Amino acid sequence: MTTLLLHHAAFLDHKTPPGHPERPDRLRALHTALDNETFQTLDRQDAPLGDAGMAELVHPDHYVAMIRNAVPEEGLTRIDADTVVSPGSWEAAMRALGAAAFAVDSVMTGKAANAFAATRPPGHHAETATAMGFCLFNTVAAAARYAQTKHGLERIAIVDWDVHHGNGTQEIFWSDSSVLYASTHQMPLFPGTGALSETGAGNIVNAPLSPGDNSERFREAFRERILKSVTDFSPDLILISAGFDAHHLDPLGQIMLTAEDFAWATGKLMDIADQSCDGRIVSLLEGGYDLTGLAESAAAHIAQLMQG
Repeated sequence: MTTLLLHHAAFLDHKTPPGHPERPDRLRALHTALDNETFQTLDRQDAPLGDAGMAELVHPDHYVAMIRNAVPEEGLTRIDADTVVSPGSWEAAMRALGAAAFAVDSVMTGKAANAFAATRPPGHHAETATAMGFCLFNTVAAAARYAQTKHGLERIAIVDWDVHHGNGTQEIFWSDSSVLYASTHQMPLFPGTGALSETGAGNIVNAPLSPGDNSERFREAFRERILKSVTDFSPDLILISAGFDAHHLDPLGQIMLTAEDFAWATGKLMDIADQSCDGRIVSLLEGGYDLTGLAESAAAHIAQLMQG
């Protein structure tokens, strides 16, 4: 089995204003990095269209309809100061959900060893009925619910190493002990959540980092809190909210990681997955706003997945 890479040209059609950090060039940079011969054996497939029902696994139908109605026929519409929709945003969001479902199906049926979905817009800030932080729908949360409803899984672990805390994922699963949410992130930083004291139903594990923290501190926090909690949880599937904005070049964070740190974290999660769930990992792109840092880090992450 190989690593599945899901992508689609429609993700480039989710437009944002000039100067906005969450821009189509992010995916162009990532795919340029994946042109290297190291990645020739990736199983590259187009992300299929998801549908509103996939979004409604974690969002109420009135919220889904509100987002759809906000999409303009031309130009841009602001959902909030940071979150924007354009004419191509609905298809991009639906293909992100479709990619997540297809990736889950592929690893659950043994068609892929693991999967990475190179999608946008990101999702982990989207709460049950609130779009924010560049995010419309919480794709990783929908993937978890889809895995439970379609494949009957009892325990899903979501590991989030984006530099910004995934407040939406935490909010959605706050009282649900069937889903572990474990996050490293910078504090203080947008969105202001993710303190050690935020534990939900015992299923929320936060490992906040301080501005200027480096590889050593990240790896210590990841080993002691994230890896321990995931191991103890013994998940049936591991989902990764793979943001790469903790890279030292990123303009939106102050954590000093390198591409090798993301490869290391990936390998550690693969070890747990091998022990608990036959290696099943699905990784979904979240943040990462320096093009070089994103490309190098995502490539290192995917190269490590390919070792599975």
